[in-house]
Formats: sequence, C-alpha cells, structure tokens
Amino acid sequence: MNEVLNSGALTFASLMVSVVVLVVGLVLWFFVNRASSRTNEQIELLESLLDQQKRQNALLRRLCEANEPEKAAEATPAANVREEDDDIIRLVAER
Repeated sequence: MNEVLNSGALTFASLMVSVVVLVVGLVLWFFVNRASSRTNEQIELLESLLDQQKRQNALLRRLCEANEPEKAAEATPAANVREEDDDIIRLVAER
C-alpha cells in the first residue's frame, strides 16, 4: 500500500480530479454567461417594445382627440338606442 501512495499514482489522481473540476467549472461558467447575455438581449428587446407601445398609445390618443368632435355629433342617436336597450334589460329578471 505504501508503494501505491509513494509511486505518484495519488498525485496523478488528485491532478485528474482537479482537471475534471476545472472543466466542469468552465462549462458551468459558459452556460451561465450565455444565459446572462441572452437575458440582457431579451431585456433590451422588451424595453424597445415598451417604447414603441408608448409611441403608439400617444399617436392613438392624438387620433382620438382629433376625431372626437365628429363622434360627439354621432353619439346622440346611439345614446337613445342604449337607453332603449337598458329598458329591455331592466325587464329581464335577474337570477
């Protein structure tokens, strides 16, 4: 048993364990780094989408405000229809 310990097999085995641990560590670091960079790209894309949605909402508000006077003139007949619909709904018993 002393011959195995003194022959260098133990130092070779410890060297191999160190190399395996190093390789596993590098592989783990690679995948963590890759996932982190993908996450950063996704965050950038989501932020750009949010910015575009804010612009679209602003444009829609402008369009709605520009078309609002036309809708006010047309809204009065629709209000009468709604009142009639409400009367019919009031007649239906609730469960």
